[in-house]
Amino acid sequence: MNEIISTNPATSEELGRVPITPEQKVKEYVSKAHAAFPLWSRLSFKQRAEYILAARDYLLKNIDDFALTITHDNGKPITESLSAEIMPVADLLRWAAHNAEKILKSRRLGLGIFNLLLRSSRIGYQPLGVVGIISPWNYPFSIPVGTAAMALMAGDCVVLKTSSATPIVGKKIEEMFAAAGLPEFVFTHIAGGAETGEALLDSRLDKIVFTGSVGVGRHVAEVCARKLVPAVLELGGKDAAIIRADANIEHAASGVVWGAFTNTGQCCASIERVYVHKSISEKFISKVVEKTKSLRIGNGENPDTDIGPMTTLQQLQTVEAHVEDARRRGAKILCGGERTSPSPLPPPLRGEGGRRPGEGRSLPGYFYAPTVITEVDHTFACVSEETFGPLLPIMTYNDDSQAIQLVNDSQYGLNAYIWTGNIKEGRKMAAQIRAGTVVINDCVYTHAIPQTPWGGLKHSGLGRTHGAWGFYELTNLHHIHINRLTFIKDFWWYPYGEKMIKRLKTLSKYLTGGVVSKLQSLF
Repeated sequence: MNEIISTNPATSEELGRVPITPEQKVKEYVSKAHAAFPLWSRLSFKQRAEYILAARDYLLKNIDDFALTITHDNGKPITESLSAEIMPVADLLRWAAHNAEKILKSRRLGLGIFNLLLRSSRIGYQPLGVVGIISPWNYPFSIPVGTAAMALMAGDCVVLKTSSATPIVGKKIEEMFAAAGLPEFVFTHIAGGAETGEALLDSRLDKIVFTGSVGVGRHVAEVCARKLVPAVLELGGKDAAIIRADANIEHAASGVVWGAFTNTGQCCASIERVYVHKSISEKFISKVVEKTKSLRIGNGENPDTDIGPMTTLQQLQTVEAHVEDARRRGAKILCGGERTSPSPLPPPLRGEGGRRPGEGRSLPGYFYAPTVITEVDHTFACVSEETFGPLLPIMTYNDDSQAIQLVNDSQYGLNAYIWTGNIKEGRKMAAQIRAGTVVINDCVYTHAIPQTPWGGLKHSGLGRTHGAWGFYELTNLHHIHINRLTFIKDFWWYPYGEKMIKRLKTLSKYLTGGVVSKLQSLF
C-alpha cells in the first residue's frame, strides 16, 4: 500500500488519499533540510517572521476551508476546529513572529567577583539545525503547526510527520507553509504510518519533538538515546480535578463537563478523574449528570453539535473496554456507557431493510455517549489508565491532604485542576501537586496560550513546548566568556607549589565571604 486512505469518522465516507512518503525520500528530505539550514539560520528574525506571518494570513483568508478540513478528518465539532485548532495557531504564529528575537537575544551574566577581574560572560541561543516533529491525530493542526512555527522562528529547518489517522490535515499544513513562500526544504511535510516515523527517527536529525502515547514515546526515547539526539516527549495524561467544598458548584460542574468531553475526551489534558469533597458530592454529581445529558451528539459539520465522533475505532474500543471493566466490577454508570447515534438520526443505509442506526448493525460513525460513572477507585482501569475518550469517573474525598494524595497517585503528571472559592488555599494545594501545570477554577485550555509552557512529569513526558521554554528547547544554549586582562596571567596558572597552595587557601576563605561577598552582591 503506497497511500493513506482518509475517512470521515462521523460518516465512514472516504475523504481522500495521500501518498505515503517512501523511506528513501524521508532521508533525502532530511539531508536537503540540512543543506537549506545555513541560509535559513542566517536570516534575521524579522525576515523569518515575514514568512510566519504570511502563513498566518493564508490561514485566516482560508479559515472556513481549514476548519472544515479539520472537522472532516478528525471528527471534532466545527466550533472546536476554530476554538482549539485555528484560533490558537493564529495567536501563536503572531506571538512567535513578534517575540522570538526578544526571547532569544543574548544576555550578559553577572559573575560576581570575576567582574572585578574584567571577566564577562554572555548567553546566546543558536539554532539546532534540523528538527523532526512527529505529531498526533487528536489536535492534528494546532500541535504540529505551533511547534513547527517556533522552530522556524528559532532558525531551524523542520521535517514534520503528521498522523496517518488525519492525513488530509497534514496536507493542509503543507499547503499553508508553501503559500507562505518558505525557501525549499526549510519546511517539509512527510506522510505515512509507523514505517515513515521510523525512517525519520533513523535520519540525521538534531532534535525530535514527539507527541503521542507512552509506549511509542518510550521507543522514540530509546532510539534517540542510542543516537544521542535530544528529544521532547509529550506523552499524555490522566488529569485530575479537585472540587473543594467552597467551590461554586454550577461553575465547577460546567467546567468539568467541558474539560472531560471537549474533543470527545481525546485530549491529553482532559479531565479523566474528579475528586469532589464529600459534603457537596451529591449536588455536584447531579449537576454534572444533568449537563452531560444535555450535550448534543452529531456530525461536527453541524454548528449545534457539542460532541462529535471519536477519531479512530481503536480509541473507541479502549473507551468501551474501560466502561465494561467498571460495569463488571460494580461501578454506577449514571449516564452514557454505550455507543450511540448522532441526533437527529441519519437516514437508513441502502440495503439494510430500513433499519435505524444501532438496530442490528454497526454504526457508520465512531460515536460514544458521554459517560459519567461513580463508585470506582484507583484499582479501576478507568481511573489508573489513560482513557482518551468521553468517560468521566467521579470519586469523593474528606480533606485537602487526601485529595492531594489521590491526585499524585498516578503515573502521569501533565495537568491538574482545582475548583475553589479560596484562591489562597487553592494555591497552597497547587504547590503540592506533581504536574507540569495546575489550573485553578478552569481547565485544559492553557495549551492555547502561546506564552505558557506545555509539558509534564513522570509518564507525561520530558521537556516543554510553547512559551520561552519552548524556544529554549529548539535552540542550543551558547556561552561566550571573555577575559580582557591580556597582560596578567591568572593566579591559578602554572607553576604550582607551596606558595600557590597557601594563596588558594587564603582566597578560599576570603574570596567567598566578608567584604568580598558584599562586593559580589553589586555585580
